[in-house]
Amino acid sequence: MQRVPGRDPVAVGDGLGVTRQTVYAHFPSREELLRAVLDRLTTEAVTEIDAADIDSGPAAEALFRLVDAGDRTAGRYPVLFRALGAMSLDRTSDDHLHAPVADRLQRTIRRGQEAGEFDAQVSADWLVAATINLGHTAGREVDAGRMSKEEADAALKTSLLRILTPDRSG
Repeated sequence: MQRVPGRDPVAVGDGLGVTRQTVYAHFPSREELLRAVLDRLTTEAVTEIDAADIDSGPAAEALFRLVDAGDRTAGRYPVLFRALGAMSLDRTSDDHLHAPVADRLQRTIRRGQEAGEFDAQVSADWLVAATINLGHTAGREVDAGRMSKEEADAALKTSLLRILTPDRSG
């Protein structure tokens, strides 16, 4: 049976090429290890997002570059992200984890609202939360085998455009 990193500190150590003693010396509990892994992955995702030049071009295109950049990070560690996704975090920890990405999302969404690309009638905070949750939902659908990666990516982008685009019918 394959061990899943995030469920077993020894498997994490094996995956990193270090001994069990090294893992336990630095992380006295599974929770502390997982929080350190989450912090590292968040830093990596933010670096990738910042390289995606989200402050230029149309906001929708910038948002998709942001989503794709975050997805590339997750794609490098699929088993780890699944294990971390199964973790229960208290609200403060979850907010802390998402804060750097949420800040960039909010900046992009507000820019789109100011330019008239995105609906200014809906709060940017709500749109950020919806974007994060839709991204998690897309990942869960792929993990559950209900959608292919390509289908989930397309559904995510279509859904984002639907909730972000202002109603111009009336």
